[in-house]
Amino acid sequence: MRPRRAVAVAVALLTLSGVLAGCGNRSGQATSGSTEFTFTAPGGQTRIFYDPPENRGPVRGLSGEDLLEPGRTIGLDDFTGQVVVLNVWGTWCGPCREEMPALQQIHEQMGPAGVTVLGVDVRDDRTAARDFLASIGVTYPSIFDQPGRSLSALNGFPRNTVPSTIVLDRAHRVAAVYLTAIRLGELLPVVQRVAAEPRPAGVPAAPS
Repeated sequence: MRPRRAVAVAVALLTLSGVLAGCGNRSGQATSGSTEFTFTAPGGQTRIFYDPPENRGPVRGLSGEDLLEPGRTIGLDDFTGQVVVLNVWGTWCGPCREEMPALQQIHEQMGPAGVTVLGVDVRDDRTAARDFLASIGVTYPSIFDQPGRSLSALNGFPRNTVPSTIVLDRAHRVAAVYLTAIRLGELLPVVQRVAAEPRPAGVPAAPS
């Protein structure tokens, strides 16, 4: 092999190895803990976990109109220092309705540990949604977001995947994503584990 060609092949191999190494995070992990979360298609997976914590990408700016209080805005900034379980739902979605008692149980059981559930109600009728929550005793808040615009804060996230659930740690970094209906027995241990993680530097304690 001629010297120039050998050098070209070596450079090509080094470039290829760098590209492949960069794809190691493409299963959904953000490229660094300081980079905002960007969702990447998980290749058929419906349950994706992001570990270790320092490799998680944060979600910023997710907010919208309060379902129960028109004109009032709620969002992640209202839950500083808390683990937040985001749940995308609609009353038109049977699996959404079925999983809500489990989410309410997590909200009640894990509240003292600084955990909240925050719903994102999409493509729905406000009155029907409010009546439904009242009928089953759901007390955690929801964003009313008929067009799903608030979900743009989850870069690349498939807005049409309903129900879906995203677990955010105390720094509001994405720790887990469920692109399917969830059961209490699988979600609760994950929430407990994330809630038990050491508080990230610079993140204040959740209000008691």
